[in-house]
Amino acid sequence: MLGHQAPRFGAILQTFAALFWLAQAAAIAWAVQSLLENRGMAAVWPAALTVLLVGVIRSLVEAWGGRVLYRSARAHISSLRHDALISLATRSPQDTQRASSGEAASVLAEQAEALLPYLLRYLPVQQRVMILPLLIAAVTTWFSWMAALVLLFAAPLIPMFMALVGWQAKAAAEKQWVEAGAMNGFLLDRLRGLTTLRALDAVEHTAERLQNSTQSLRKRTMRVLRIAFLSSAVLELFSALGVALVAVYVGFHLLGYLNFGAWGARLSLGEGLFILLLAPTFFEPLRELSAVWHDRAAGTSAIDAMVRLTERGVSLPERRTAPPGSALLSLSELAVQHAGNQQPVFRGLSLILQSGEHLAVTGTSGCGKSTLLATIAGLLPVSAGNLSTTLKPGEIGWIGQRQHVFAGTVQANISLGRPTVDNAAVQQALTLARLHAVDQAHPRQMLGEGGVGLSGGEALRLALARIAADPSIQLILADEPTAHLDRQTAREITQALLELGRGRTLLVATHDPALAAALDRQMSLDELCLPHQNPRRTEEQLQPC
Repeated sequence: MLGHQAPRFGAILQTFAALFWLAQAAAIAWAVQSLLENRGMAAVWPAALTVLLVGVIRSLVEAWGGRVLYRSARAHISSLRHDALISLATRSPQDTQRASSGEAASVLAEQAEALLPYLLRYLPVQQRVMILPLLIAAVTTWFSWMAALVLLFAAPLIPMFMALVGWQAKAAAEKQWVEAGAMNGFLLDRLRGLTTLRALDAVEHTAERLQNSTQSLRKRTMRVLRIAFLSSAVLELFSALGVALVAVYVGFHLLGYLNFGAWGARLSLGEGLFILLLAPTFFEPLRELSAVWHDRAAGTSAIDAMVRLTERGVSLPERRTAPPGSALLSLSELAVQHAGNQQPVFRGLSLILQSGEHLAVTGTSGCGKSTLLATIAGLLPVSAGNLSTTLKPGEIGWIGQRQHVFAGTVQANISLGRPTVDNAAVQQALTLARLHAVDQAHPRQMLGEGGVGLSGGEALRLALARIAADPSIQLILADEPTAHLDRQTAREITQALLELGRGRTLLVATHDPALAAALDRQMSLDELCLPHQNPRRTEEQLQPC
């Protein structure tokens, strides 16, 4: 479990601090025995100073351990978040099993914070439970095997009942986090589509669904708390019974009614008091375990969520680099299969694309045009065959069917934080994409999330400008760039795309015959995507324009 990999030096210090109570209890018992033996107050002062000095040292060690533990816990949570973010960043955007943005935000922000009490409180208490009771039982056995037997008899009952309650607590906590993640995802999606909800007059219906989700989350949270209180009551009951049994034995033994259990001798008042002082400490880690049992349930659920977030999805494949002098892009007997599907989208595809060529990929809907472009872009793994290119990942530009526009200025949406894209490059890109004459597309104009303020054609031109601003891009992959556009806008986009492709390589998936005719050659995927056929397309079978 990931949580147990956190540094434990702080927990060790806190456990070591708890052991100082043995010295304090021994000093108190020795002082009482000295008073009973008429040694006077002279024998009490050393014991009092011992208790005070050991108490100060214990407090300092415990504070040091808490500080070290907090730093290590924070570092561990940051490491888990970093691993999850790296995993999300290396997952393909084409992965259908990827976590929703609301779920990922809930796990990284809320559930990750639930690990802090787990690491700060539960793990140190768990370590004290494994060490302190056994050590106290061993010290008690030195004086009275009967008292130690009573402690050891009462101790296993507590973990047994705690385990029974813990199973229910973990299940309830997992359901609570799932409910919270679903509610966050629902809220985030509805906030994104708030304009559409208002247009459809569905705001009240959405608010009602959100209210129902909130009430369901409240009920699950209360169920987790009820289980936590139940575990605390069970532990307090058995720990109180254990201490009471030890006190009864010691009391009757000192009165002379129970003359066994002390290795053939009678306990003195100091020894009996020492055992009584240790008995509550024997159960103290178990009582603390009850108090932090809810932290364990929430923490383990959060760890499972982090693991699922880290391991989920299809990773971006490693690109095979072609030797210098080879074709810009080479595909040989290529087959691509989506995760979870038994049949590939297409198979047996062979293609050689030289630098500067313009190729149109055609075919009916669902034959794999978008899948082919995503595979070439490195967003999907290859199921069979070979794909090699002389390009680096930063030299490939992508124009998808749906352009994502971030909330910010037009200039920020074009530069995308690339240091090589300056103001002059942005202005030239706007001119090439024919956005320079659009009022709502000047560099300092603010855009809303999702492209609020731009039409569909203008958002597509913005995508063209992103590529035009970066001269290092050598291969442009365009997926249906003229779909859902009127004829005039489609012609303008085609002209801008051809101008952008001068000196670069174009690979365009399209249904538009005018756009396909404007490119150098065409390739159809219709035959390759049929499941009952497996023809082998070669370079000679590509139809020139």
